[in-house]
Amino acid sequence: MSRVADGSAVAAFALSEPGAGSDAAALALRADRDDARAPTSAPGPGEAAPAARGASSAASGAAPGVPGAAPADPGSSPAASGVEPGVAPAASGVAPAVPGTLPAHPGSSPAASGVAPGVPEVAPAVSGTVPAGPGPSGVEAQESPVAERDGWGSWRLSGEKCWISNAPEADFYTVFARTTPGAGARGVTAFLVPADRPGLTGTPLDMLSPHPIGALAFDAVPVTADDVLGEPDRGFRVAMHTLNLFRPSVGAFAVGMAEAALAATLTHTAGREAFGGRLKDLQTVAHQVAEMAMRTEAARLMVYAAAAAYDEGAPDVPRRAAMAKLLATETAQYVVDAAVQLHGARALRRGHLLEHLYREVRAPRIYEGASEVQRAVIAKELYASVEAP
Repeated sequence: MSRVADGSAVAAFALSEPGAGSDAAALALRADRDDARAPTSAPGPGEAAPAARGASSAASGAAPGVPGAAPADPGSSPAASGVEPGVAPAASGVAPAVPGTLPAHPGSSPAASGVAPGVPEVAPAVSGTVPAGPGPSGVEAQESPVAERDGWGSWRLSGEKCWISNAPEADFYTVFARTTPGAGARGVTAFLVPADRPGLTGTPLDMLSPHPIGALAFDAVPVTADDVLGEPDRGFRVAMHTLNLFRPSVGAFAVGMAEAALAATLTHTAGREAFGGRLKDLQTVAHQVAEMAMRTEAARLMVYAAAAAYDEGAPDVPRRAAMAKLLATETAQYVVDAAVQLHGARALRRGHLLEHLYREVRAPRIYEGASEVQRAVIAKELYASVEAP
């Protein structure tokens, strides 16, 4: 959407739920047919209802400073996560919803990142129509309802979303809801829902994050075929394709944290007097700094490779995206921790750069798919290339 692109509107990616974090395919937010708006006669047996009109582009918040829109998935939907790349794992219950409708914030700046503190956030969701095709691995193909522009293609959303970046301050939400019960990933539909839609309320969550993170409550929120992103019952592919973009962006954010910690460490160890000389002259310190630099550079190159593969539409994007996110976030954790150790107690003082980084570096290993999910994705993609046809 143009407003999201020019920074006059904030978007968010609403996938995670209290009981569906890493296992995003288990989401329970319901999209019930709205009988009150249904026509007197629904399509009869053998009758094909008109195809759903492609919805306008959705947007999901992108990690801090890394907003971006994920184009509609033009082919097969690479299962971003092993069995599913969830967002932040489900943890505690969702804070109670605040009464009232979410106000729009047309003047706010674009959000930061996915579910993590200050990370390249959840980029805008997908726009356009996602062609039908094979769904996530292990899911049986089945008939999916075809929606009309109005009447028969109307739903009411009921349920909760949790750990959503930019909630409850976003102007638009890319919401994933279950339109076909018991169908797993095949029964999920993606909707673009404005924040001022009746029945939608939000509650901010107090978390380690430089940008808003909150919970959303849906009380029979009305949506129609015009709000569908892609096709009904094929929304999980929209989510997975979007995560293939989010993951390298989270990796880029993590590399930035590692670089900041490394730069601070070089300055500190070069000037700090201890044991009759400078810290940098101690072999233990010098070798530690060399290790920090090597790992940071390796993570940067892997993030570049994943981003290039995404831009080229390469078939191995899911694997590369998962590798980039995994290596970069694990590297950032290592480098920041080592930097704190070399700085000593001063690094733990409130307001110190490393005190800030130490808090911010933990969340990226959870959201946009935890490290364990990334390893599952990588292994799945590798074995898929050697299995007999």
